[in-house]
Amino acid sequence: MTVTLEVSEGVGTIRLDRPPMNALDIAIQDRLRELAEEATRRDDVRAVVLYGGEKVFAAGADIKEMQAMDHTGMVLRSRALQESFTAVARIPKPVVAAVTGYALGGGCELTLCADFRIAADNAKLGQPEVLLGLIPGAGGTQRLARLIGPSKAKDLIFTGRMVKADEALALGLVDRVVAADKVYEEAHAWAAKLAQGPALALRAAKECVDAGLETDIETGLAIERNWFAGLFATEDRERGMRSFVEEGPGKAKFL
Repeated sequence: MTVTLEVSEGVGTIRLDRPPMNALDIAIQDRLRELAEEATRRDDVRAVVLYGGEKVFAAGADIKEMQAMDHTGMVLRSRALQESFTAVARIPKPVVAAVTGYALGGGCELTLCADFRIAADNAKLGQPEVLLGLIPGAGGTQRLARLIGPSKAKDLIFTGRMVKADEALALGLVDRVVAADKVYEEAHAWAAKLAQGPALALRAAKECVDAGLETDIETGLAIERNWFAGLFATEDRERGMRSFVEEGPGKAKFL
């Protein structure tokens, strides 16, 4: 399979495996959606890592496949493309992208679907679609602008330039830069730590932040208020507060 889901310590690793560059063809796009939905359903998956292997995350779409498509074909395909990436973005659990080598075009857009991005010190990211006479089509114009702001997003999208890890960190495009041989280890450790947390509270926090960014602050506060009150009905809330009172902060076990 070109994309797999492996689970360890409560962490599901969605692994791209289409050498040499993990080009995101239609088969990979559809498989990503399937595995994102599976990770969402599975109780043994409490956090997710997106990973392309030691050498490259994903260097973009399969250009030869795209070149053969006409306007009608892409009209029919573009919604499925976006829905595949949106399925990853909507996994209601913490998701971290472990970014090695190139993350370009669709590869960069896939990292934008994560909650957190850990990049190798030799990573290069960008949205080079304009160099093909196109624009990002898997959420890049929307998620990138929301992440780093419209002006910085337009710079990357208008020019199609690649940025190295240090600039990506300064832009806010990635959240941490580590040695190339430590990327997956660091990403898995981040996910494994959160996998031990209260699943419903983490789900609530993610939904409140993500949904709140799409609406006005009053609606966002209502979303937060409803989730906040609702969590008082959960066993995790009881366990967390009891542990705080009896043992002090930070000692509750939620598994």
